[in-house]
Amino acid sequence: MQTQLEQLWQSGQQVAEGLDTSLLATGILPTVGQKDLVLANMSDSTRYQALNQQVLRLREGKSIHLDIKGSEHLEMTHHDVMLEAATTSFQIHLQFPRHLGARIYNASKIVSAPLIAASANSPFLFQHSLWDETRIPLFEQSVPVGASDYSQRVSFGVRYADESLFEIFDANLKRYPIMLPMLIDAKPEEFAHLRLHNGTIWRWNRPLIGFNEDGTPHLRIEQRVVPAGPTLTDQVANIAFYYGMVVAMAHMPDAAEKQLPFAACRDNFYAAARASLSSSVTWLDGRQVGMQNLVLDELLPLAAQGLEQLGIDQHDAEHYLSIVRERVASSQTGAAWQRQWVNMHRKEWRELVLAYQERQQAGKPVHTWTLN
Repeated sequence: MQTQLEQLWQSGQQVAEGLDTSLLATGILPTVGQKDLVLANMSDSTRYQALNQQVLRLREGKSIHLDIKGSEHLEMTHHDVMLEAATTSFQIHLQFPRHLGARIYNASKIVSAPLIAASANSPFLFQHSLWDETRIPLFEQSVPVGASDYSQRVSFGVRYADESLFEIFDANLKRYPIMLPMLIDAKPEEFAHLRLHNGTIWRWNRPLIGFNEDGTPHLRIEQRVVPAGPTLTDQVANIAFYYGMVVAMAHMPDAAEKQLPFAACRDNFYAAARASLSSSVTWLDGRQVGMQNLVLDELLPLAAQGLEQLGIDQHDAEHYLSIVRERVASSQTGAAWQRQWVNMHRKEWRELVLAYQERQQAGKPVHTWTLN
């Protein structure tokens, strides 16, 4: 998998060099400004243009209000959906048998908090120091349509699945207005309208219907909480951590979702997005625990168990989980490194990006990065 990502990244770099620029994998570019997030810089994709029009239509033309409180406070207005262009995620997909759908989906929600805590990489927006993973409130507030928690287009959701993922697709139909009305000449078994509508609802854990090469349909989860970067090695380590936790948790004899109320699961997620490894969360036995200790003492062993269940080579599993272990033990996530760099060098944003890019190109995991 890492080899495939490296090849894809190299192809992208070659294209970028032809445009006299370069690539950077990060959750939010520290130098991005409002002047960059304008419709003139939007892809000419008809889909994106239609989404912008429909979001503003549903908002009756009202500007989008952004209000994020971290160590600093950012409050501003924007006139289109281009705020979301500042957020870059590393989306992880997991395919599974239909009978495991609810257990996998619920486990994916539960592990979202430790996953985002260990991978946080977006501490700054418009030169303000905000959440460790500022992508979360930024994306949620950049597409603000929906009268309640039950109809927000970007959200962590309001409950677990009970029996089947089709509960989520049913909720899509009942609770969310159609954003891209379109006639599609397709067979019912292709689920074309369902998939189009589902693509305009951005749950942090989004169930998808896809198709195998032989045309048979399958279910999978799109885990959207992880930011891009800091390195491809870090990103593959995040994949291993996620897959291992989810698979092991979904196969627990006593369902994890029966041990953790959904309200606590949701609170854990936002606490981790704010303070990552410094957060305190409620875990399955109802106790309050520090995130750093939870990951090191309980969740990395759980992830190792899950990767073994998946048949992952033991050496590969230990290699990638050790990267997460060292990152968490050192408290040096991408977000932490960026904050430490700014504390040492002041708010020299361009220099921060150059220092980050230099280390990213070297390819060593973020827990090894220096500040000088």
